[in-house]
Amino acid sequence: MPINPIRQPALLPIAGQQMVRPMFKSMGIAASGISAQRQRMEVIAQNIANADVTRGADGQPYKRRDVVLEAATSQNALFNPGNPAAQAMGSNGASGVFGSPAFDVPAMTDGPKAIEVPVVGAQGTNSALGGEYGVRVAGIAEDQGQGRLVYEPGHPDANEAGYVRYPDIDTTQELVKLMDAKRIYEANAAVFTTAKSMLRAALDI
Repeated sequence: MPINPIRQPALLPIAGQQMVRPMFKSMGIAASGISAQRQRMEVIAQNIANADVTRGADGQPYKRRDVVLEAATSQNALFNPGNPAAQAMGSNGASGVFGSPAFDVPAMTDGPKAIEVPVVGAQGTNSALGGEYGVRVAGIAEDQGQGRLVYEPGHPDANEAGYVRYPDIDTTQELVKLMDAKRIYEANAAVFTTAKSMLRAALDI
């Protein structure tokens, strides 16, 4: 039987779009969740470590921080082969978990940060993605509260009335968030491992 040199239309890639197999896409989605939750755990650990810091580099009490997540798009997904930014990061030679710099958490300082975070689901902003490209860290939001006052007249940072302003951090709540991030991290890692095992089994067929 002669071989048909014309491929079936269902097998042809879409013009201008890099073809990503569903198996690799599932691994990319799980990897994006692992990366996001790892950074979330780093920020929570930083909050716990600075729960009693009354004077930072700017002379103010430490501000509690939260990682803001959003649905990733084809333009900013860390694990989408068609993303030029992801390709550029991969060509820098940086090594992180799974050999990708996307898992490396950027250095954070105690200084104030002003981050504009887009609202997920708003008009024209990731409203119809459905998690196709996973998740990404949109920014690190800083608590704008005044913090809690504790009466400690002998403290070096006490005011005229003897009160010290501490960061508005509840270590119990932070530990609950840390456990939540850990569970989600483990769930994504399990999905990644399962997808890898399925891909390996498919190669053996």
